[in-house]
Amino acid sequence: MFQKLSEKEIKEVHLQIGRNLKCCRKDKGYSQLDLATELGYKSTSPIAMAEIYYKRKHFNIEGLANLSRCLGVEIERLLEGVDDILNK
Repeated sequence: MFQKLSEKEIKEVHLQIGRNLKCCRKDKGYSQLDLATELGYKSTSPIAMAEIYYKRKHFNIEGLANLSRCLGVEIERLLEGVDDILNK
């Protein structure tokens, strides 16, 4: 039977995506400010908060697609490890 994600699983998924984002950002040589500016943000807050799921801040699918393009990575790279969390 289908079982909705628990709050713990949701948090783990967003934290994993945040770790992947940070890794991709650093691989590209971008600071949080560089990436935020490239995406049109006026501060680093959206990036910084999403990387650590601070106050439950995260990117939706549109945000992930924009990050993927900006960083020059496949969107799957930002989602690496998520299946492992979901299939525990």
